[in-house]
Amino acid sequence: MSRATRTALVRDDRTLYEAVAGTAVGLSGVAFVVGLAALLGLVGIDAPVAGVGLSVALGALLLALGASVVGFGMASRFGFVDAAPQPSAGIVAAVAFTAIWGAVGAAASGAAGVGTGGRLALGAVLGGTAFAATAFPREDVGSTAPAGALAVLCGLSLLTGLIGPGWERALDGYNATLFGDTVVPAVVLFASLVTGWSAAKAYGGFGARGRNVGAYVLIYLVVGSILAVLVGLVAFVAAKGLPGLFNGFSLGGSGLVSWPFLTSGAGLTAEVAGVFPALLGTIWLVAGAVLFAVPTGVGAAVFLSEYAEQGRFTGAVEVATNGLWSTPSIVFGLFGAAFLIPRFGNQKSLIAGMLTLGFMLLPLVLITSREAILAVPDEYRDASAALGVSKWQTVRSVVLPAAIPGVTTGVILGVGRIAGETAPILLTMGGGVLPAKSAAPDVLGSFRLSASPPFVSNPSLLEATSALPYQLYALITAGLSGNIQNPQEYAWGLALTLLLVVLAFYAVGIATRYYFRRKLHQ
Repeated sequence: MSRATRTALVRDDRTLYEAVAGTAVGLSGVAFVVGLAALLGLVGIDAPVAGVGLSVALGALLLALGASVVGFGMASRFGFVDAAPQPSAGIVAAVAFTAIWGAVGAAASGAAGVGTGGRLALGAVLGGTAFAATAFPREDVGSTAPAGALAVLCGLSLLTGLIGPGWERALDGYNATLFGDTVVPAVVLFASLVTGWSAAKAYGGFGARGRNVGAYVLIYLVVGSILAVLVGLVAFVAAKGLPGLFNGFSLGGSGLVSWPFLTSGAGLTAEVAGVFPALLGTIWLVAGAVLFAVPTGVGAAVFLSEYAEQGRFTGAVEVATNGLWSTPSIVFGLFGAAFLIPRFGNQKSLIAGMLTLGFMLLPLVLITSREAILAVPDEYRDASAALGVSKWQTVRSVVLPAAIPGVTTGVILGVGRIAGETAPILLTMGGGVLPAKSAAPDVLGSFRLSASPPFVSNPSLLEATSALPYQLYALITAGLSGNIQNPQEYAWGLALTLLLVVLAFYAVGIATRYYFRRKLHQ
């Protein structure tokens, strides 16, 4: 056979091989999507598909994918296609398949009623076999044989009804039971991930290119599933909350827009129960926390980055701020209840909630502001100093403007956390569960001047105020409904309002960051 003829033949075979491998990757993606939909309850595992149940159809698909994946490896190993496999699939793949097959062996023996020793023994045998089958052969066999065998095993389990609709298993020693509605989608998700990765490596011809393609497929599937879950959560809350949010909504009439759910309270005189006091309380709560934390955090970051000597002190501050940011919110709530409330009339108040959430926000503002300031190139500082500008003027006019986009990013992340916190509000600020409109805090209109210290007072800041997270918690957990005609509809509308408020804060922060970033690059 001439060299030209052989090259053309190899190219034809490789094209068909790539087409089949690409189809396997696509079918793995389809199985992953269907498994995710079944796990989220969008479809049932007993839904009819071509005259059979969905679980059986998925089992047949996994069986076909497993056989195809093994075939890809064998085709490459015996030279039927032009591939470039490495001498081994690598230690990472070997360890991963060892853990997978070890878990499969332990689970299978547990389902058969074998004791703990037998589970460990079977898991060790299967795990060791998987390690040998992955690490010692060439990459094309080591990447496909364990993956294909896993898909075949999962497919047979679903196809034969070993796991399916109505299946359940009580976990010995645990107060829990596994059901088929959860296990079947989980099996499909896991098996489709493995076959998708293996088929993608085969599509790339193994080697460096195949590993890159396999990694991309894994990343796309995992990231896509995370985004799908997030979008599904938002869509679910929106679908549940829209009827309550638009309850009584109308256009025209005495006013241009009538939206009683957002503009009225939940008092006895309200025709439509609304969330205005809690909505306004949440806005003031977040605004006060930001006004306290941002100047304090940015100022501390400037001192630590530009003036303090880098040593044990700055290292201790960094460790402390990282620890504070990861501290549970209930700890901050206890701090506010024990330290702040006694200093503001010994009662729950809006300002106590503001400062408590401000202390929660402060560590992240300090961390991100310091990192943003340190990221400003030293050339900016040197150029400013060369012009005879003082250090403070350099920080104020050069360093801080360049660091504002990073600072804004930290504020956005922090606001997203504190806006939905419930525990600190319960302990420091919680007011009425279903307040009337008259209970809404009038912070701007309550400032009073006096001739004695502190010269300025604001009764609204010293009163207990409701907030959206607190009101939602009380409605759902305590079951308080008052005069609300449809408590569930009202609660979901309240949840959607809280979600929209958090998204609105995010939007304001992102717009601010974009504005300063564009201004910086002008």
